[in-house]
Amino acid sequence: MTERHTKATRDPVHHPLFARFYARVSVLADTKGGVSALRRELLDGLSGRVIEVGAGNGLNFPYYPSAVSEVVAVEPERLLRQLAVEAGLRADVPVDVVPGAAEALPVKSEAFDGAVASLVLCSVRDVRRSLAELRRVLKPGGELRFFEHGRAPGHVLSTAQRALDRTVWPALFGGCHTARDPLAAIEAAGFEILTYRRLRLPEKGPMLPTSPSVLGVARRPVSDR
Repeated sequence: MTERHTKATRDPVHHPLFARFYARVSVLADTKGGVSALRRELLDGLSGRVIEVGAGNGLNFPYYPSAVSEVVAVEPERLLRQLAVEAGLRADVPVDVVPGAAEALPVKSEAFDGAVASLVLCSVRDVRRSLAELRRVLKPGGELRFFEHGRAPGHVLSTAQRALDRTVWPALFGGCHTARDPLAAIEAAGFEILTYRRLRLPEKGPMLPTSPSVLGVARRPVSDR
């Protein structure tokens, strides 16, 4: 459960200021915004080997069920990865935190029973390639658990999201984009959508560009060889 990283390795993502901001805000969202309950729902029922992309500071780790034999947690940002290593040491299941980008996962094909994408597809450089990588590393029939924010259904907020994505939002928030459609992207990548539900986060208060969210389960087709 140690980080495979040397000083000679170049981090694929480097957002030190945002990483510090995210490390604080994500904990508040879990404790005061109800996100921890969604993490538990996201991971419930997983078993075997699981890969998590964009593991951040490791907030999912406490919610992996005991049937999970190993979590390989890929995180490209150095500060968040260090925090994830510490969180992995406290987890009830074995967690191996490794550097890497979602677009080029440093693992073998068809090596995992499950995969987790949690608040990460908004910030990857290439959504299509990242999902293709997740499909590659999953065994046929393996599940992709996803919890993502994305494009708003209404015209007014979706227009505002697109404007923010073209201007200040990605620069301020570590490459995050607000107007991506994770559900459509997952389906376009060849996954079978098994179940999903749409959410608003936070449930109360003003609607934010990142409020429209979706949580669900997809599967690499069993016949996919």
